[in-house]
Amino acid sequence: MEIAIIAHDGKKTEMVQFLMDFKAIILAKEIKLISTGTTGKHAEKAGLTVKKYLSGPYGGDAQIASRVAEGKTDMVFFFRDPLGMHPHEPDIAMLMRLCDVHDVPLATNPASAELLIKAL
Repeated sequence: MEIAIIAHDGKKTEMVQFLMDFKAIILAKEIKLISTGTTGKHAEKAGLTVKKYLSGPYGGDAQIASRVAEGKTDMVFFFRDPLGMHPHEPDIAMLMRLCDVHDVPLATNPASAELLIKAL
């Protein structure tokens, strides 16, 4: 199983905390984590193995959206900052739309991500 992890700057700490809280499930289920560049660096610093793509504003969101469209990514955890302005908003919208089109579960906050990961 492949799960994409993405977090806006104000949510990166929250993402790392979430991953650490559920590290046992991630390891036990042999989940492959992929991420946008900066989120991946934060996860690696916490001791997780992550395949990093470009940073979101530089095309990382689009790279992950492509993996969703190709059927390679099974689930997306995208901790969004709904109050911030994001120059790559079109890529974010495309990723969310492709999750819907391809019926890929998408969690945009820790509460929904917890429900998804516990369902594994």
